[in-house]
Amino acid sequence: MKRAISLLIALFAFSSVAVYAAGATKVDGWISDSQCGAKHMGTGAECVRTCIRHGMKPVFVDTKKQVWSIDNPESVKNFYGDHVAISATQDAAKKSVHIESVAEIK
Repeated sequence: MKRAISLLIALFAFSSVAVYAAGATKVDGWISDSQCGAKHMGTGAECVRTCIRHGMKPVFVDTKKQVWSIDNPESVKNFYGDHVAISATQDAAKKSVHIESVAEIK
């Protein structure tokens, strides 16, 4: 009986991880700031860093120039103004993303 319960718990834990990972999508875009949004896509890294230093929030701008708020802004602190590839879970209703991983595109 204990073995069956342990097996069920392990199965549930792995299936919930798989479901959560399935919701993540890979998207290319830029890390910008909430004031400038898509204005600088690829040309205004210094402006993005300055705006964030002065209180603006980092945002993700996809290749269609859609601006998404970032639920976990600490995940992009080393990528302000950069062209990046992210793996993220999107919430279309809130127009936000929760970033799982981020890598700079050179």
